[in-house]
Amino acid sequence: MNTQSLNLPEDLGYTARHVWARKDGDTLVIGITDFAQDQLGEILFVDLPDAGASFGADDEFGTVESLKTVSSLYMPVAGEVVERNEALEGKPTLVNLNCYADGWMLRIRPTETPALMTAADYRSQLEG
Repeated sequence: MNTQSLNLPEDLGYTARHVWARKDGDTLVIGITDFAQDQLGEILFVDLPDAGASFGADDEFGTVESLKTVSSLYMPVAGEVVERNEALEGKPTLVNLNCYADGWMLRIRPTETPALMTAADYRSQLEG
């Protein structure tokens, strides 16, 4: 697979399940990667948990429905949901338009240090 055209910001961490995380103070902002949104196609619906919900690392935290499929979303690190992106309820295609900015999904307060891949490592995994 040619991954050179994928947008993979260097300042983010990535998981094998195609979730990105960005440190923001004592929280992490998370969403799905450019690769994931590209594979899903047009996103029609995003189901996310409410603030206060707690999850372990790799726990399913929601789903994304597209024209092609329904895919589960997996938490990159254990933590508590602080905020969800309410804008996705009315306009889920924000994930397609810019998955790293307006298309973010959750803000979480991690209870452990995340073990995330660099952009280069994630790109290598996709190419492997």
